[in-house]
Amino acid sequence: MDVGSVGEFGLIERLAAIAGRPAPGLVLGIGDDAAVWRADDAFIVATTDTMVAGVHFLPGVHPWADVGWKALAVNVSDVAAMGAVPDFALVTLGLPPETPLEAVEELYRGLDECARAYGVAVAGGDIVRAPEAVVTVALLGHAQTDSHGQPLLLRRDGARPGYVLAVSGTLGDAAAGLELLRRGQTEGPLALAHSRPRPPLALGQEAARLRIPCAIDISDGLLQDLGHICRLSGVGAVIYAATLPLSDALRRACPDRALALACTGGEDYQLLLAGPSEALASLREKVPGPVTVIGEVVEGQGIAVLDEQGRPLDFPVPGWDHLRRP
Repeated sequence: MDVGSVGEFGLIERLAAIAGRPAPGLVLGIGDDAAVWRADDAFIVATTDTMVAGVHFLPGVHPWADVGWKALAVNVSDVAAMGAVPDFALVTLGLPPETPLEAVEELYRGLDECARAYGVAVAGGDIVRAPEAVVTVALLGHAQTDSHGQPLLLRRDGARPGYVLAVSGTLGDAAAGLELLRRGQTEGPLALAHSRPRPPLALGQEAARLRIPCAIDISDGLLQDLGHICRLSGVGAVIYAATLPLSDALRRACPDRALALACTGGEDYQLLLAGPSEALASLREKVPGPVTVIGEVVEGQGIAVLDEQGRPLDFPVPGWDHLRRP
């Protein structure tokens, strides 16, 4: 057996069974968007993500400044999905010796631009030799706390039957943008959505303050990521396809595939939230930008995507898996 036969998420489960034991002070370990542990009166939130040339970005297609922005932004998205506050980043670069110096400086300019936008300080890192360019960012932050000093966290295991499902922003733009970039179309809102995602950090923080219990960032595709919530919460879900927020740019560029890209495309770095309808209504009133109700949490297992006539729609591949074979 090899890792391709179990896939990315099956491998995570197997590794968690080996090393994911409880530890003093550990609030939340393997399996959520970030780990959380207690440090005196604070709760540290930590996450990490890696971008590899040829897998996550295409040298010669993606500008290096955009690679730097995105390398940090995807980590900010994890912190947003916890309702937390990002503080410090550590950056590891793996580089072939022939990498142009200007490329690395541009990467760091883009990363610094993202850091300034989200209030993050780059505090250190490492540089190593590698056969392809690799950027790994570890981001440390802290959880907000209530009046009793307890952490206010959005979690993947907090969905309950009767909760509504809502998403921020629009879906499918980034996946369409990648297709356009591969065809040499580097301008426009779809390409920008892919190259420079803007995670809704303030929205996640407000959701935590409103005690909305459950969220995940949409990185691997709406259905894939909703599946993580359902599995960890022990619930099922219904999505109403007609309610999914699709941008005009996506509808124009991919009129026949807009819905599929919204459901399975990935890399949107928006938030999927589950909570009582009253709490989500309050969130919609308090934050700028769209928050759209798209479905509900139900008893049982599995995810149903229904059209306007209530007929189920089939999406054989729910989203991105780094390791699973087609």
